[in-house]
Amino acid sequence: MRVLNLQVVPALLVGLLAAVVSGQEQLSDPSFDARVARPAYASRRQPKVLFDEAHFNVHTSGGTYKPFVDLLTSDGYRVSPNKEKFSGKSLKGYDVLIIANALGGADDGPHAARPAFTDEECDAVREWVRAGGALLLVADHNPAASAAEGLARRFGVGMSKGLTYDESHYFRQEGAKTFLEFTREGGLLGDHPIMRGRDATEGVSRVVSFAGQSLKGPEGSVALLRLSGSAMDLSFPDRKSRVSAAGRSQAVALRFGKGRVVVAGEAGMLTAQVIKDQTAGAPRERRLGMNTQGTDNRQLALNIMRWLSGLLK
Repeated sequence: MRVLNLQVVPALLVGLLAAVVSGQEQLSDPSFDARVARPAYASRRQPKVLFDEAHFNVHTSGGTYKPFVDLLTSDGYRVSPNKEKFSGKSLKGYDVLIIANALGGADDGPHAARPAFTDEECDAVREWVRAGGALLLVADHNPAASAAEGLARRFGVGMSKGLTYDESHYFRQEGAKTFLEFTREGGLLGDHPIMRGRDATEGVSRVVSFAGQSLKGPEGSVALLRLSGSAMDLSFPDRKSRVSAAGRSQAVALRFGKGRVVVAGEAGMLTAQVIKDQTAGAPRERRLGMNTQGTDNRQLALNIMRWLSGLLK
């Protein structure tokens, strides 16, 4: 999720994006409980995770993705920040690479939508995954989508780059129709080890995302978060066109060579944020992400990493 400027949104969506307009501040939730009752790697080799911070990333391991990193650390992962371009040398020795909202320039600046990674970097990541590495690539709507689409294409994943909304399957507690709700009951969760976990207590039944884009995975991939027939993509930020997002998803999983890849089209669902709203008189705080009550976002984050690291088959 990224804070949006309401002026760029057409009349159709005014009111639908009330939860993500400018005038709000996004912070990591300091009260998020990152403890894990049954750590995956308490008594086995701890996977080494590289968290990218070298590409104007909106989300960093010590910033708005700290709750996610704290959760991984509690589960037994060893997380290190990445401060250099991707290469065979910089990736060597790591099990999982995480990239969250990389940009081609400073956040919301004129170059933000430029490719975040050089062709050489994209090739290096692809070959590292092919040889057995694992990638979690997270990219919201533009500019993050345009910045990351070159890397996503290396794995056959297409990005809409627009803003996805659904007038039928949305998070009614907040009212924003870009906050999408995926439930097993509604048939919008894929069949995959990520959604099943290690046992019945770790199954994922309900996930909420917070204003992202749609994705199309390659043949053989699994749509983890399926978009319904009523989902639409609004081109962003030009807001000139709307197209159906039916048959697409907001998260896909695939095997690539000896490695594994998960691509997510929305970032907020995998962390825990406090949104401080100063626009409606008295200030108020809302908690959105893994800290949203009644969702399985926290379990989804754990299961994604456990599949990428090979614990879930």
